[in-house]
Amino acid sequence: MKHFLMIFAVVLFALPVHAGEAVPGLIVKPSQYSVKETIDRLAGALKKKGITIVTRWSHDAKAKSVGIPLRPTELLLFGNPKLGSHFFTSKQTAGIDLPMKALAWEDENGKVWLGYNDPQYIADRHGIKNRADIVRKMSNALNKMTNLASGAQ
Repeated sequence: MKHFLMIFAVVLFALPVHAGEAVPGLIVKPSQYSVKETIDRLAGALKKKGITIVTRWSHDAKAKSVGIPLRPTELLLFGNPKLGSHFFTSKQTAGIDLPMKALAWEDENGKVWLGYNDPQYIADRHGIKNRADIVRKMSNALNKMTNLASGAQ
């Protein structure tokens, strides 16, 4: 029974990433909410922490405006200079990946997903090896806020 439970747990934790279209460096979580509500909840959590919302972009609205059908897909661009700027002082090229972004989308089965770039992946991509404390802080904060937004708490 213990062996079965361990296998079940491994499969359960692997499913969201696989079902959410696994992409290297992208952390993906299932959401209990619509795309709009997921992004609303994330924006609210970020604002509450004093994190700047740069822009909110509706990919599906833009696609529909040119006659291309697309399931609900929204991007939120946000930043916290108190953390992100430390990446730049190590490698300015990290500016291509920051501010952070979160994407919520509805898949072909009607399931909503929330994804964001893993701060460790960004650090690795740019060869940032001297900011482990910043990576950890960013990772923890993003995990908490996206759990809140997706209902995963």
